[in-house]
Amino acid sequence: MTLHIIVSGIVQKVGYRKFAKKKADELGITGSVKNLKDFNVEIFANGDAEFLEAFISLLKIGPERARADQVHTQAIPQKQFHDFIILKD
Repeated sequence: MTLHIIVSGIVQKVGYRKFAKKKADELGITGSVKNLKDFNVEIFANGDAEFLEAFISLLKIGPERARADQVHTQAIPQKQFHDFIILKD
């Protein structure tokens, strides 16, 4: 299963992308995370449904300095990723 996720709130310059990568790696989720120009964070996440649910729960909490006000998820056609990477702005 692959999800397209947009996280809004205080999610840039607070270690959110590193947090997302760490949690994805721990859960065996592949995909990518990047900052958007509108100050949101975009994530593509591929994995088993139960691990994606856990990942989303963690994204709602975020790292200590972050505040994830909204986490929008949408299932998209399956994409294959080799690992979880942080994309540069």
